[in-house]
Amino acid sequence: MALSTAEAEYIVAGRCGAQILWLKQQLADFGLQISKVPLMCDNTRAINLTKNQIQHSRTKHIEIRHHFIRDHVSNGDCEVKFIETKVQLANIC
Repeated sequence: MALSTAEAEYIVAGRCGAQILWLKQQLADFGLQISKVPLMCDNTRAINLTKNQIQHSRTKHIEIRHHFIRDHVSNGDCEVKFIETKVQLANIC
């Protein structure tokens, strides 16, 4: 359970990252190699959580399985980039 919007975005980024890495593996099976997969996020605090390896007291309640994205960012498999909310494709209505 997320207690803030940053934590909720972090959890969703982890789930999206899992799908992106699965797609990256599928493309590799067809001979297309992608080094770093970009993942766009509009929450800077969530982006900072993916880059910071230190467990803070505010994030200690997040389950281990949600730190999947942080591990893959540190390995260089994907890269979380900032994008403004008004140009975020997921938010277009």
